[in-house]
Amino acid sequence: MEIRAKYMIYIDVERCTGCRSCEIACAVEHTATKTLYGAVMEKPRPKPRIQVFKVGELNVPVRCLHCTNAPCVQVCPVNAMRYTEEGFVVVDHVKCIGCSLCSLACPIGHPVVDPETGKAIKCDFCQDRLRRGLPPACVEACPVDALVFGEIEEVMEVIKRRGAEMFVRARLSSQEILSKHPMFHV
Repeated sequence: MEIRAKYMIYIDVERCTGCRSCEIACAVEHTATKTLYGAVMEKPRPKPRIQVFKVGELNVPVRCLHCTNAPCVQVCPVNAMRYTEEGFVVVDHVKCIGCSLCSLACPIGHPVVDPETGKAIKCDFCQDRLRRGLPPACVEACPVDALVFGEIEEVMEVIKRRGAEMFVRARLSSQEILSKHPMFHV
């Protein structure tokens, strides 16, 4: 049975400022209290399922891609990694034995074993929030709309629009450069 994803999160690295609001919101969402103060006091300490890395001049938020043919699901010896009906890849923490095979198999190394719990953790698309009609915590927390959540068709329209806007900006700036430096005209 092939699972088709219905939702996606687009990460627009051109917009990300590296503020890490997504990391904080994600960590807080995965706590018992669901509050920042409560999260700071909890044991084990909450951990984000999204991380922002600096790559050259860009800030790149990285989270599970919820692959259609996920290597982590294939290699898990106890079937702790599984697909939901919506196409999300999730961890069954009762079954997880913390062997790290999921992390080793993942092309981006996303599932990680929490040293405090000995269980794999990864992005779960904030399924509890989705059931309540809310977007994932990371998306809601992003102050610059670098994370865009929705049904695949909706998000693809945003990607097309932003791509067109970027093309226009690049075209305008190249025309400005050519007008100031006529020796580059062909």
